[in-house]
Amino acid sequence: MTDSRVTGAIAALELFEGLPGAALDELIAASRVQTLTRGARVFDQGESIERAHALLSGAVRISQTGSDGGEAVIRFIGPGEIFGSVAIFTDHRYPADATAMAESVEVSWRRAELLETIERHPRIAINLVGIVGRRLAELQERVREMATQRVERRIANALLRLARQSGTTGDQGTQIAFPLRRRDIADIAGTTLHTVSRTLNHWRRQGLVIDDSRGVILTSPDALRRATE
Repeated sequence: MTDSRVTGAIAALELFEGLPGAALDELIAASRVQTLTRGARVFDQGESIERAHALLSGAVRISQTGSDGGEAVIRFIGPGEIFGSVAIFTDHRYPADATAMAESVEVSWRRAELLETIERHPRIAINLVGIVGRRLAELQERVREMATQRVERRIANALLRLARQSGTTGDQGTQIAFPLRRRDIADIAGTTLHTVSRTLNHWRRQGLVIDDSRGVILTSPDALRRATE
């Protein structure tokens, strides 16, 4: 990304919505921007938090590993979203791993610098509460789906949620921007790789999805929603 695009992308972050220009200039000057290759680790679960992060382009997978060694995908981060920041206010340790799913550009700030800026500009804290609140509501919705919905509906809801988060509309339908593996979809929907493969193959034959090396395209999100209700 060019310097002007980086500056524009930082200024457009929801976290900094409503800030005066002077505050944005401070944040841009204090930022560290780096390009990530696919598979690069941004931070590791349990690592002491030193920086707060936001994504300017690309995609990042957030995953947690349990005590039994099993890994679960928690969230996919798209451009304009913050990640690895809430732990600044809790135990100061990253709660999950963050891995680039594709070539990406991320921006970060030292923890102390961001906290000092928040003290001078409480609007950042208000924005952060809104972001975290929406993510908590999404997590609660996913828990409810796990408890009450059959698996095909959960897979459809996971794809529809990702389409709302990062989808772009084209000639074939709505393409999910994240380079998803079927294992990712299984994790986020709370099911098995076999079930996801069987379900996507069935929907592909029905013409509801296109699932290939380019990623996942929902040919008609409304039709997919109706088919699983």
